[in-house]
Amino acid sequence: MSGPAVVIAGGGPTGLMLAGELALAGVDVAVVERRVSQDLIGSRAGGLHARTLEMFDQRGIVGRFLAEGQKAQTAYFAGVSLDLGDCPTRHPYGLGLWQNHIERILAGWVGELPVTMLRGREVTGFVQDADGVDVALSDGGGLRAQYLVGCDGGRSLVRKVAGIDFPGWDPTTSALLAEAALTQQPELGIHRNAHGIHAFGREKYEIRDGKVVFAADGPIRIMVTEAEVGAKIGARTEPTLADLSAALVAACGTDYGVHSPAWISRFTDTTRQAAAYRDRRVLLAGDAAHVHAPDGGQGLNTGVQDAVNLGWKLVQVVKCISPDSLLDSYHTERHGVGARVLRTTMALVALRRSDPRTDALRDIVADLAGMDGPRRRLAAQMSGLDIRYDLGEGHPLLGRRMPDLDLVAEDGPLRLFSLLHAARPLLLAFGEGCDVDITPWADRVRSVVARYDGAWELPVIGTVPAPAAVLIRPDGYVAWVGEGTDAGLTDALTKWFGPAVR
Repeated sequence: MSGPAVVIAGGGPTGLMLAGELALAGVDVAVVERRVSQDLIGSRAGGLHARTLEMFDQRGIVGRFLAEGQKAQTAYFAGVSLDLGDCPTRHPYGLGLWQNHIERILAGWVGELPVTMLRGREVTGFVQDADGVDVALSDGGGLRAQYLVGCDGGRSLVRKVAGIDFPGWDPTTSALLAEAALTQQPELGIHRNAHGIHAFGREKYEIRDGKVVFAADGPIRIMVTEAEVGAKIGARTEPTLADLSAALVAACGTDYGVHSPAWISRFTDTTRQAAAYRDRRVLLAGDAAHVHAPDGGQGLNTGVQDAVNLGWKLVQVVKCISPDSLLDSYHTERHGVGARVLRTTMALVALRRSDPRTDALRDIVADLAGMDGPRRRLAAQMSGLDIRYDLGEGHPLLGRRMPDLDLVAEDGPLRLFSLLHAARPLLLAFGEGCDVDITPWADRVRSVVARYDGAWELPVIGTVPAPAAVLIRPDGYVAWVGEGTDAGLTDALTKWFGPAVR
């Protein structure tokens, strides 16, 4: 049994992003995906937040998404739009784009890279030992890999076989999503009543003056809260047309003559997180590591960001640049982010309940969210722009995303994110402000001297002191800040990018 260095179970957004990250660095990777094509039944998630757009920008592919999506303020809390317009980012907005299109675009990018796609197959089991993982496939075949990553969704087989606990909370509410024909025309848009939230729309739409304007014709997209929780944890009961009709009647007083559904799916507010994102040579990312209500559009974005955090670390361990212990930092950094997402979505579900007490609470929270200070804080949180990994005390940049600065280098002007397209570490020195020598790491860390004359601004925090140099990880987060000396640089280089080569 032989195979690639890394096997990824699941070819959704998280698995595709991880495959791309590994392939960019020349790591042999195979994606095992049960679908025979990237076609997705239903639209699923519908939006990209600002930090995810920045990560796509770091790899030079954001334009592919911007060309097809609708720019809009997609971050909401308690019904209040959290305008990112004054946030210091090149993408102060979200992007309205259904998941089927997001996956298609990501698959197109991955198709340009040396990634093996094993479609029409599933991972059915595995056995790991000290040197690797033997992965069994549904077609009777198998692969031998150094690492296996479960990107196989909330019911993750990889997580279950690894024996990783998945603690959390059972569902308190459920809703149906569907695309179907109606004999009566409902009012398009989002509606709230005593039964909960329901919405009607179409796949094609435009954003005009900040408002959604749907196409004049086409199948209707439906979202309706069910009167009772329609699915229990682990159940694989598929909703039917009768379920959809009953839910519409209960919520709206009529089913609008619903018929001929193209697809129907159900989601709940089940909230669970893997106790560990790693078990030796098996790792989890995306929904396999955390599930929650779709409120706030957090799931897909969190999964893509999991992949970008994990990818470069796997690269360095597979290539024997860094010790296996580097992978422990994946759990340390991303488990905390996932826990915050769970807390946020639980709060959003609580605020959308329909009773007088919740209405009063929602009004108060909405008033607070409308103030500039809370708005900026919540907008940065919902969009992922405020994430900070605990990399120690020091300059405010340490552990935070590096802004996409307009630099002037030896060869002329350039954007900082263009220096991250190859997913390599970067030491960026500003003029002669910090004399550093990284010759022992020159085989793996790119060094650039540039000038930047603008203000240094971070979301929520505001203006921060200009550094003399920064060490930037491939995921775009700052691992070291120089303030006139190279103190701590050797330790940071060794910790994140392996020992020196003499």
